[in-house]
Amino acid sequence: MLADGGKSPYHRPMDSLNPAESLRDVYTVSRLNREVRALLEGHFPLVWLEAEISNLAQPASGHWYFTLKDENAQVQADMFRNRNRLLRLVPANGMQVLVRARIGLYEARGEFQLVVEHMEEAGEGALRRTFEALRNRLDAEGLFAMERKRPLPRLPQRIGVITSPSGAAIRDILTTLRRRFPGIPVIVYPVPVQGEGAAPEIARMLHLAGERRECDVLILARGGGSLEDLWAFNEEVVARALAACPLPVVTGIGHEVDFTIADFVADQRAPTPTAAAELLTPDRREWLHRVQQLMNRLQRAQIGRLQRLEQQVRWLRTRLPHPARRIEEGLQRLDELALRRDQAIGHRLRHETSRLTLLHNRLRQQAPLPRLARHRMALEHLGGRLAGAMHAGLKERQARLHALGQTLDAVSPLATLSRGYAIVQRADDGRLVHSHADVAPGERIAARLGEGRLLAIVEETHED
Repeated sequence: MLADGGKSPYHRPMDSLNPAESLRDVYTVSRLNREVRALLEGHFPLVWLEAEISNLAQPASGHWYFTLKDENAQVQADMFRNRNRLLRLVPANGMQVLVRARIGLYEARGEFQLVVEHMEEAGEGALRRTFEALRNRLDAEGLFAMERKRPLPRLPQRIGVITSPSGAAIRDILTTLRRRFPGIPVIVYPVPVQGEGAAPEIARMLHLAGERRECDVLILARGGGSLEDLWAFNEEVVARALAACPLPVVTGIGHEVDFTIADFVADQRAPTPTAAAELLTPDRREWLHRVQQLMNRLQRAQIGRLQRLEQQVRWLRTRLPHPARRIEEGLQRLDELALRRDQAIGHRLRHETSRLTLLHNRLRQQAPLPRLARHRMALEHLGGRLAGAMHAGLKERQARLHALGQTLDAVSPLATLSRGYAIVQRADDGRLVHSHADVAPGERIAARLGEGRLLAIVEETHED
């Protein structure tokens, strides 16, 4: 009996096996493949592999089965539907691709295979990583923020187009503008849109258009192409120039599925150059239809207003009073207005007089002469206090100085010398003489008195 419960073709009764044979661990093919698969999947992490596609099969299940090969070897691979439906890439035999895959084993046939989780065209991987890094950095700086994006003019007076003068994009844009609204003038700023030096030239033209201010809005456009073809619009210099441009910019770069750094920075993105032109211009037929509707409404409104005025005139004619009565009413109204005028003038004069008196009193209260006098008195008072404080402080410090001088005199050795004492030193080395043993007969000594000094020779010494 095998480990999985099946019988081995070499199965013999236990009593017929010797002890060495009974210790054998006999595998089935299923067990062997399962353990090899676990070993492969557990030992190898996700790997990146660059190779060529061949033997591509795309059954109705949606899964992809293909072979990845190079000059010397090949390996079977599959990519399940839940993964490949997220790709924009359409695989084909002979295509060079870069894949991220898990290493495994197809147990049913014991075939070594790769389970692909991501696929992109070879050569685009480094560009896409560069693209993502720059996009994340500029996004963190706020260059993609919606609050910095400017609204587009409803009807531009002039449109500027930054693109190649010989490409299909400029033809599509001009055709669309001519069809939708031919009255809008267009200025073309020619630039290369691909290859070395294209990005700096695009940035320079954006600065130039911003300085000239010849247009209300700019279109930055290019036809479709691969990631490498569109790379000039993924350069940081173009992104910075778009952010610094004072004019609103609409991008129409590539096809609908193509996104560039310039699309994120621009004020508006259109999926194609034609869509960018349509976005900036109203449809002439719609505008003519709208104008015609407004003219019809205006005509109906004018006719209705004339009819109402005619009715009002007829009604007023029936109520028109005699001219003499109108004159009398006018004179009476004039007298009432004159009386109200006189009353209003008198009230206004009294009010303004009261207000002038109040302002005059307030002005007198704020007059500078009384305030100057008060400040002068306060200054004189403070000056007297300052002089008294300085005099008192000076006397206090003089008294302290006198007391300190007396204290210093009391402890000064000069005061002791003035009372008849002397300081005796050896004349040779200046050491003080404290005892008769410090000098010997015949030595010279110096005695400092209260006034002057004495030099003497010791004749003899005595002990008290």
